[in-house]
Amino acid sequence: MTSRSSELDLVLLWHMHQPDYRDYNTGEFMLPWVYLHAIKDYTDMAHHLEKHPGIRLVVNFVPVLLDQLEDYADQFSSGTLRDPLLRLLATPDFDRVSPSERLLILNSCFLNNHDTMLKPYPCYQHLRDLYDHLQKMGDKELMYVSGQYLADLLVWYHLAWTGESVRREHECIVNLMSQGKLFSHGDRILLFNLIGELIRDIIPRYRKLAESGQIELSTTPHYHPLAPLLIDFTSTRDSQPEVALPAHPVYPGGKKRVAFHLQSAINSHQARFGSAPSGVWPAEGAVSGPLLDILIEHERQWCASGENVLANSLRKSYPEQPLPARNEYLYRPYRYGNENSNILCFFRDDRLSDMIGFEYAKWFGHDAAGNLVQQLEQIHNEAGNNPAPVVSVILDGENAWETYPYNGYYFLNDLYSMLENHPAIRTTTFHAYTTRLAEDKVEITRLPALAAGSWVYGSFSTWIGDHDKNLAWELLCAAKHSYDLVMQSPRLTDEEKAAAEKQLASCESSDWFWWFGDYNSPHSVESFDLAFRKNLTNLYRLLKIPAPITLLEPISRGGTSTGESGAMRHAAS
Repeated sequence: MTSRSSELDLVLLWHMHQPDYRDYNTGEFMLPWVYLHAIKDYTDMAHHLEKHPGIRLVVNFVPVLLDQLEDYADQFSSGTLRDPLLRLLATPDFDRVSPSERLLILNSCFLNNHDTMLKPYPCYQHLRDLYDHLQKMGDKELMYVSGQYLADLLVWYHLAWTGESVRREHECIVNLMSQGKLFSHGDRILLFNLIGELIRDIIPRYRKLAESGQIELSTTPHYHPLAPLLIDFTSTRDSQPEVALPAHPVYPGGKKRVAFHLQSAINSHQARFGSAPSGVWPAEGAVSGPLLDILIEHERQWCASGENVLANSLRKSYPEQPLPARNEYLYRPYRYGNENSNILCFFRDDRLSDMIGFEYAKWFGHDAAGNLVQQLEQIHNEAGNNPAPVVSVILDGENAWETYPYNGYYFLNDLYSMLENHPAIRTTTFHAYTTRLAEDKVEITRLPALAAGSWVYGSFSTWIGDHDKNLAWELLCAAKHSYDLVMQSPRLTDEEKAAAEKQLASCESSDWFWWFGDYNSPHSVESFDLAFRKNLTNLYRLLKIPAPITLLEPISRGGTSTGESGAMRHAAS
């Protein structure tokens, strides 16, 4: 008869991230996803925590997201709006908007999950039906839609993107939804002002939750780079030995760039939240030995990655031994490094994380929450001799909820209620868990070797290896060579060098590479392709050298593949 721990520790980590959508040349936002997720997901997720003070978990904020949230807050404070869609919401007269602004509204305001964010609202659906009718007659017919149609469409788009908690707590949202149409400028300003209020409150709300001890705030290297690839392209061959790599053998100075992103993130966290982060969720959960060495050098206590990375690492560490049963190796931390210099590594339960990310949206909320708790109870019952079993459930805290009815409100409310009162499952944070292990002097398993990989398939295939992704790396490597030459010359002032470094950091984000490939829709690929090339062009401008003509041509066009697409991926292919 095996012994069983009296409690199962559960660490939920909600990862909050959007890439940098700002055009550094104009200051304009190229895409609106930061403020839309702010009024829907970041707001709702804080609400659920405030309503369930007994829940403990980790929220991971990528610094470049926080930078942009503060940018939006400044826009509302100053009255100088640099997001074109938000600026249009406050426009007094839609009969006077330009043809390009009309197109922006028409092309933007149906970009959501229609099953959960359009079809439930008859007035919004009616606007879509009118659009479809006119589009069948030809694009020119759409130019005849009235200013009132544009105003109503823009209002409904923002109403659909408001979080369920916002609708329950702000009467003006209910009133606007009940009104349904013929929205006036005054109506739009009410909505506009509420958006500003919600955005300004986000960082203070999470800081208050952290200060109370309810949540741990962790970080990611500042601009969300795929750090192992910046350090060494060949690290991808740990999981894909035959993969094609870019012609450049290595990203120039990649290790220093990763250290820059990490230190910048630590500084950002310290300034915003009053303390340095204990742990790091690397961008995309992508890890390698050299990356963990950098985390150790910067004295971080923990990091996390995907379950497939752990399985590959155990095979690499013990090639002569078969992989043990999953419950025997997954639900524990691992120590990487030597006795005096090391870091604790946690690995997400990919199956449970993917159930939240992809499957439970199809269930009734209470049933989904109950099923998750039942699976946790089963893990607890099978803990065996594990003295401190811990389950890590890690996923996006924003993208999943668009597919859930009511933005996942009932699922999260019921899940938190069940976990708050559960006798055998203890919600906690990575920092609290590691502190308790140290106090109880629990022996932690050492991981001799780490296989490079990410939370997606345990590989880097989402970011490197096909023609389009490798071409993007080639363009970035060429730009970095030019950057290094200029930065070593007296051409730029210190202020100009700082601007160039900031622009380079944005170019290094993993997100651009995520979207390249024929498994994504042409519309999504086009917007991110353009943003990446515009970032590179701006970098050359800041370096005061001509941009290569190749940046005028699209890198990728997307396609109609039946493979996974969008902002989320399953952990297993």
